[in-house]
Amino acid sequence: MKLIKKKFLNDFAGAWIFFTIFPKLPLIYPRFKNIAQYAPFLGILIGYIQSLIFISLKNNSWPIFASASICIASGYLITGGIHIDGLMDTFDGLYAGKDKFIKAMKDSRVGAFGVQSIILITLIQLASLTKIEDQIFNVLPICLFWGRVSTLIYIDKFKYLNYKRKYASHQKHWRGINKESRLSILLLILLGFYYLIISDSYLFIFKTLLLLLIGFICSWKIPMLLGHKTGGVNGDTCGASIVLTETIMLFIYAIAL
Repeated sequence: MKLIKKKFLNDFAGAWIFFTIFPKLPLIYPRFKNIAQYAPFLGILIGYIQSLIFISLKNNSWPIFASASICIASGYLITGGIHIDGLMDTFDGLYAGKDKFIKAMKDSRVGAFGVQSIILITLIQLASLTKIEDQIFNVLPICLFWGRVSTLIYIDKFKYLNYKRKYASHQKHWRGINKESRLSILLLILLGFYYLIISDSYLFIFKTLLLLLIGFICSWKIPMLLGHKTGGVNGDTCGASIVLTETIMLFIYAIAL
């Protein structure tokens, strides 16, 4: 039991460093073997931090548009921009065609389609957050959760596109979706109970359960579509899957609320 706890903490410390710019956790030696499983939990944590930033600014007389802008920028900062970088590289690769896909992704310069993708995604997120407003604590963390769940499905279903070695470790130590998704399933159950506790009507419960179902469908379909389009998985395509999934879910929540 002590050894399992130590491995859990070491792997989580590795995920903490790999997926964010947060400093190293004290007294814990980071390990990078099975870190993908912790990404959904970190998504929830980052979502609450961004939500707190949004509400703090709004409550201090910042306009909604400005609060939402800083909220989005803080997400880019906390993750070191790795997901949005992956989105831009993936779109550059997709529009270059299958023959030049890897070459376009490897290119350090951002192409026109990569720039268009980040502008489009940022504007959709900005519009969604201004609509969601005070419901952000109940929405943004779950959207970021589903975005990172999509990577678990992506890694499990597709072969690795080998050009960035640091990401190969995810599949090298992969134990299968059943084991890697256990923490995500536990978090989903806890989120379900949380929504039940705060619910004030049967309509709210129905809408919440429907949105959770839609979240699962999005986190499954988007990596499957990307995987078939790109022919595999790597750090960039997983970053694209995260950003696309969380943005689509934000937009859906904005419409539903």
